[in-house]
Amino acid sequence: MMHRGRCLLLCWMIALLVLLSGSAWAQTCSGNITNINFGNIDVTANTAFNATGTYSISCLAILSGVRTCPNINAGTGGGSGTGDPRYMTNGTNQLRFNLYSDPGHVTVWGSRLWAHTAPATDITLVILGEGSASRTIYAQIPAGQQTLPPGTYTSSFAGGQTAVTYAGYLLSLPLLAPSCSTLANPSLTMPFTVSVTIDPHCGVTATTLDFGATGVLNSAVNGSNTLFVTCSATTPYSISLNGGLAGATDPTQRRMSKGLEAVTYGLYRDSMRTLPWGDIIGSNTVAGVGTGLVQSYTVYGRVPPQATPSPGTYSDTVVVTVTY
Repeated sequence: MMHRGRCLLLCWMIALLVLLSGSAWAQTCSGNITNINFGNIDVTANTAFNATGTYSISCLAILSGVRTCPNINAGTGGGSGTGDPRYMTNGTNQLRFNLYSDPGHVTVWGSRLWAHTAPATDITLVILGEGSASRTIYAQIPAGQQTLPPGTYTSSFAGGQTAVTYAGYLLSLPLLAPSCSTLANPSLTMPFTVSVTIDPHCGVTATTLDFGATGVLNSAVNGSNTLFVTCSATTPYSISLNGGLAGATDPTQRRMSKGLEAVTYGLYRDSMRTLPWGDIIGSNTVAGVGTGLVQSYTVYGRVPPQATPSPGTYSDTVVVTVTY
């Protein structure tokens, strides 16, 4: 009986030693990171744009958890030394963006080889076989980049730009897991691309042209208003003014109406009121090139001397069209 008792104790000790000697570690891992595409955006809107990708990994293990560390470097677009921002590029143009581990876009997703820290992504206890885990990568393009020209901007994370390291840890006890700041081997790469297309865009707003109050129209009455045009950088455009509700083909013969009565007026491109402003592109419109920021244009109006209709308020609606 004494001999059998010693044998039982010895067998348990051997089993425990085998467990602690390495069979709990992860054997092999594989996975991928999806491409992140912001789609088509209008940077003149001066707002942030968000997109997401997914990090997925599967590992073979025995009686262990697996710590995985998806290290993501600056990307081929480059990045600042502090890790914020990263860049997507189109030629020499740089578009700021970054990758985050949280939906609030606060914690930058980094790398032990570059800046910030890779977020530890653990596979919980695997008894025998394969376990998997996934994590969302949150991407954001910040506001304040209106002056970038249209085009497709990219940054590639291939080769050494990603280094996913991993290691098993006994019985899925997190205190035994290695830190992502030190875990170096083994590692695998998961290439992916971040991209966005900046579309050309124009927008326009206008103030009201108010000629004020007058009595008899025996002399010219002048007034002006302002157009505010915002077009993508390097985008050429033309500003047209239509003939108003009366559909005037002569820009100097538009009509403000009150019932069946009307007052003739004209709109001009210059303060001397010698260059009519109409809707024939290349003839009587105004041309410009976008900067991504607001550009203002003055519309000069004139009511010429004419027979005065009955008192009241006369008005017209003119449509502003920006062609680009």
